[in-house]
Amino acid sequence: MRLPIERHPEHPFDPPAGLRGLPAMSRLDFADGHLGWLATTDAAARTVLGDPRFSARQELKHVATHSSRPGGPGHAAPPGFFGTMDPPEHTRYRRLLTGQFTVRRMRLLEPRIEQIAAEQLDAMAAAGPPADLMTAYALPIPSMVICELLGVPYADHDFFQERSSQLAIPGGDPAAVGDLTAYLHEQVRRKRSAPGDDLMSGLTADLTDEELTNLALLLLVAGHETTANMLALGVFALLEQGTPPESVSDDAVEELLRWLSILHQGGPARTALEDVEVAGELVRKGETVVLSLPVINRDPSVHDDPETLRLDRGGARRHLAFGHGVHQCLGQQLARIELRIGYRALFERFPGLRLAVPATEVPLKHDATVYGATSMPVTWPTS
Repeated sequence: MRLPIERHPEHPFDPPAGLRGLPAMSRLDFADGHLGWLATTDAAARTVLGDPRFSARQELKHVATHSSRPGGPGHAAPPGFFGTMDPPEHTRYRRLLTGQFTVRRMRLLEPRIEQIAAEQLDAMAAAGPPADLMTAYALPIPSMVICELLGVPYADHDFFQERSSQLAIPGGDPAAVGDLTAYLHEQVRRKRSAPGDDLMSGLTADLTDEELTNLALLLLVAGHETTANMLALGVFALLEQGTPPESVSDDAVEELLRWLSILHQGGPARTALEDVEVAGELVRKGETVVLSLPVINRDPSVHDDPETLRLDRGGARRHLAFGHGVHQCLGQQLARIELRIGYRALFERFPGLRLAVPATEVPLKHDATVYGATSMPVTWPTS
């Protein structure tokens, strides 16, 4: 079986039909010819993500679909790209960053995120309907936040948006990585001579230029593409479900994260370092397991009525949208804050917001690592 990625146009929020009804572990044909595994239950996923006998190392992974990730299959992650490393290398970088991503520091960013959202909404109101929610709202918020966190000028955000989007598209422009790396390397050099109150400046004493450049690239792309697509796709889902704006609570954010599961094409993957039994199947040393988060986060053994979007669902944080184990998303609290503020501010300003085109005409990124919309035309009443 090859990994299904196409979703039904009338059911854009549901997993591909080919992923339904599969056992916890299924054989999967990878794009590079490897015969590996697909995990589709919460228990199997937590075993794979939490067992140190499974590796996140880039050079050990086989690829289920075509990928444009830096380094690529068969090559070790470059220094600083700790997301595809194992302990102890991963632990060293993670420990340094944990102090930069404290809950307290993320909460201190809330007033600034609220200001950014308000400014984007002011611009939308001034321009009048219709608007593309992606370019007018969903992309600028995480772009500005991550640029400020890293200490790079927001004036360059168009440069970042254009190039980082290429990294999430199979066959994307290979020059994008080089452009971003060269720019961030220059920023690192400036931080060493004139440090500021930002993440990159705070790490110059602990990391080499190459490490800090690559780490900044990782954070920039991870904090940009995922949150922007989640914000827009969540609005799409709320509009289609007819949900009143006041329902966008903290629980609603968690439920949207569970129900949408935007890391859809291939999802997280781990390679067995030795023979390991998972859900009654023997995964041999060297075999790669891909986790299908859209199906895993709708596991009926974990979530009651999992196919239904229930914004008041209790225990919604049981989802794996941010992963599990030592690689659980470092910026998850920041993402939650951005989403909560982004949803609430949008519907408070435009309570009559609606799609400007039929739902089936919203262009969706089936072929990208991060699921979302390439554009989202919206409109609202002006009187």
